[in-house]
Amino acid sequence: MQSGISASKELHEAFNKLVSDSSLRGLLAGIDKEQLVPTTTIPSISSDFSTDIAALKDLVKDNEAAYIILRRYPNAPDEFVVITYVPDTANVRSKMLVASTRLTLVRELGSDKFRESIFATAKTELTGEGLKAHDAHVSQKAPLTEEEQSLQSLKAAEAEASTGTSSRSSRVVGVHMPVSQAAQDVLNSFKVGSDTLVQLNIDIINETIGLVGSSKVTADALGTSISNKEPRYSFFKYETKIGSGRSTPIIFIFTCPEESKVKERMVYATSRLAVYRIGEIEYGLNIVKRIEATSPSEITARYLDEELSPQKDEKPSFSRPKRPGRN
Repeated sequence: MQSGISASKELHEAFNKLVSDSSLRGLLAGIDKEQLVPTTTIPSISSDFSTDIAALKDLVKDNEAAYIILRRYPNAPDEFVVITYVPDTANVRSKMLVASTRLTLVRELGSDKFRESIFATAKTELTGEGLKAHDAHVSQKAPLTEEEQSLQSLKAAEAEASTGTSSRSSRVVGVHMPVSQAAQDVLNSFKVGSDTLVQLNIDIINETIGLVGSSKVTADALGTSISNKEPRYSFFKYETKIGSGRSTPIIFIFTCPEESKVKERMVYATSRLAVYRIGEIEYGLNIVKRIEATSPSEITARYLDEELSPQKDEKPSFSRPKRPGRN
């Protein structure tokens, strides 16, 4: 959804002070009366980032969503990171509103000043150790193949030549395809919303990433919910039991049926990693598994349970389900 909320004059002034004053480590902001407003500043009492952000445990509330802007890379052009803190115990409207306004905050304050956007749901993620764990997760992204590196370089050159500038808007990196507004809105609220499945497709003629739909389905219903005629990129929240508790990991699924046209298969295959990355990095989706299948019917709850088993080592490449009847 589009919230229609914008940054207040007070937030702009507070952020400009943060940019110019090295004695400040960060700034907290929230939403009040349909505006993004500053709430408090975080002083820099040490050159150590982890020491300074220890103050966050007393500044953020267990049941209240907030934006946390931190100077993490001093003296760099993009020295700031923004953390969208949406605790599970916050009320639903607040969670949806804060999540859907995250990109507005970054855009209005100047996206070139931010190196990274992080999504957090617990105070433990707002510590030095929590951010190190986030860094480790991001660093484990699968490397590009030689073919994908070549394609990315080519498309980036074409994009720069045609626009004369670089853009930080929602685009699929390397294939120069903008993401539709409808898809952006749904991805913004997916992590905190009730829907469990978001499906995207590629409009090959117009070269855009579009929204097929968002729905609430179970793992065993994926086979009938995802098209078995056309390729799809799907983000699926899978509620499962982990130890004595429950968890809802997000899984990225790329399906490409054999009935697909040759051009579709080529375009979707070369774009799948970029779509995965835009979901994880730009929209803060903590994707724990990537799966590739010919038919959606190959993906079942049993297969997902096996893939998410703690004893199973994570592989950097896409996993493929076994065909029925094959060992």
